[in-house]
Amino acid sequence: MIITLKDGSKKEYGKPMTVLEIAADISEGLARAACAGELDGTTVDLRTEVNEDCSLNILTFQDEKGKDAYRHTTSHILAQAVKRLYPDAKCAIGPAIENGFYYDFDMPSLTREDLDHIEEEMKKIIKEAHEITRFTLPRQEAIRLMEEREEPYKVQLIMDLPEDAELSFYRQGEFVDLCAGPHLMNTKTVKAFKLTSASGAYWRGDEKNKMLTRIYGTSFTKKDDLNARLEELESMRKRDHNRLGREMELFTTVDVIGQGLPLLMPKGAKIIQTLQRWIEDEEDNHWGYVRTKTPFMAKSDLYRMSGHWDHYKEGMFVLGDEKKDKEVFALRPMTCPFQYYVYKASQKSYRDLPLRYGETSTLFRNEDSGEMHGLTRVRQFTISEGHLIVRPDQMVDEFKGCLALAKYCLQTLGVEEDVTYHLSKWDPENREKYIGEPEVWEETEQHIRDILNELEIPFVEDVGEAAFYGPKVDINAKNVYGKEDTMITIQWDALLAEQFDMYYVDQNGDKVRPYIIHRTSLGCYERTLAWLIEKYAGLFPTWLCPEQVRVLPISEKYFDYARSVDEQLKKNGILSTVDERSEKIGYKIRETRLDKVPYMLIVGQKEEESGTVSVRSRFLGDEGAKPLDEFIDAVSREIRTKEIRPVEAE
Repeated sequence: MIITLKDGSKKEYGKPMTVLEIAADISEGLARAACAGELDGTTVDLRTEVNEDCSLNILTFQDEKGKDAYRHTTSHILAQAVKRLYPDAKCAIGPAIENGFYYDFDMPSLTREDLDHIEEEMKKIIKEAHEITRFTLPRQEAIRLMEEREEPYKVQLIMDLPEDAELSFYRQGEFVDLCAGPHLMNTKTVKAFKLTSASGAYWRGDEKNKMLTRIYGTSFTKKDDLNARLEELESMRKRDHNRLGREMELFTTVDVIGQGLPLLMPKGAKIIQTLQRWIEDEEDNHWGYVRTKTPFMAKSDLYRMSGHWDHYKEGMFVLGDEKKDKEVFALRPMTCPFQYYVYKASQKSYRDLPLRYGETSTLFRNEDSGEMHGLTRVRQFTISEGHLIVRPDQMVDEFKGCLALAKYCLQTLGVEEDVTYHLSKWDPENREKYIGEPEVWEETEQHIRDILNELEIPFVEDVGEAAFYGPKVDINAKNVYGKEDTMITIQWDALLAEQFDMYYVDQNGDKVRPYIIHRTSLGCYERTLAWLIEKYAGLFPTWLCPEQVRVLPISEKYFDYARSVDEQLKKNGILSTVDERSEKIGYKIRETRLDKVPYMLIVGQKEEESGTVSVRSRFLGDEGAKPLDEFIDAVSREIRTKEIRPVEAE
């Protein structure tokens, strides 16, 4: 048989060889580093026997699929340790994931001390150097094995697999797990690992199922690489908006109020207010929008007409019982049908279009409890929502305009380089999820594809992510842990105007259906705040800071001058405070830095006599004494232009 290697070279063998034996024949060093193989494009075990012509790539930890095999094995070592220490624990699933692995167990929740104890047991298992072997069983024997080992989740997994599926198992010492693999050859191969956290996770991600305990970890071939990753994780934790936002007193949550219903505290509310005023002024004054304000709820009749009742009812908060109440209401999960009736309130001519309706919309969505996190996924949120009613011949240009507005917002916030663009398409294999005919979907998706290509915007295509009434562009960003969320959406809708009997009168006096663009300019304010907290680690651009300047009098003798400085700052629209506490100036300076205030003005006798302020900033450190007017002019310009200055000193 002839084996074609990754570099194009060929190896010829006269007998069957395992992937590991071929790796050793190439080089002993490669065999020691090998984690798995890629046989004709399929990832396989090193123990897989090759007996015919093929292409083969030996995967090491430097390859993503090699990392997966290495970390998947580490997850099995974790499971073996848990079963030793907690014999009543039931194993669910334990895959490799980006940057690590996890394993779900039906067991009580764990503390950091518990994780440390499990780590010690894992080290013993690695030191014991268990050979890892693979075997398969017929379906009934597989079920019987897992029943004998009292693993009900594994039994359920087997029952859910197709009748003809190969049921493979891996054994290491006393531990046996249902698994497709691939895995390393021996537990001793794992060199460096760490269990990073434990949390709750519903079985199969469904909140109707039992809550399990999920243990996260990561592993590497070198201790130095592990330490570097742990330092990176600690940096992520420090930037996590759910932690930092609470520490900065931007938001909080309360159990008696409810999950997914965050309370914005004064500082967080000020940032949201700044963002909202900016967006509304931009849309109305520079992008041609007119503002609407519509109800937070409506009768079910409205949602039936829009299609949301059939396609989205499970995600809505319904008020009333259809079986016994004359009228049933629901909190709105979107604003579009409300704005359609604003449009329909009077007859429109082709000359009236495009009409760009903007609304700062508070929406309500019944998210699964397992999906909610901090400010990124909540049950009540506010978005910079808009709907453009346009003639078909205006659609492409208006869609481009929505993209331009989104890019302007991203640029202003300093996050344009952090996003990816997605063309979210329908899934023709799941027709019941969507309205409209296939040709309409194909045509509208092609229009969006052409627009993105013309604007030279790189994008990926996601099947099945479209709204039920049309394809869209989703602009996504990752949080500090790498999870991707949609920040801005622009949707092409050629269908709902028909359902709401929307029309305009064209130049021939005929009634014509308009097209609709559903879009956000900035998206969800709460999610954007979370994004900005993590992006800037709380060190927001000055124009967004809830406190932009803090005046620090050296002693009580200079309170009056500090107050006069504060008054001048406020007259110029600068958000300022005075620290009048009876504390030493060094303490006040440290506190101001910890509170992430961009500017502090220190005032004493010299400053009062000269009408100056001593400036310290997070940008240049100690900037020395400056005339107050000069400082005000500079900061006012920075705020007005929404400048993003690099942080050079805190």
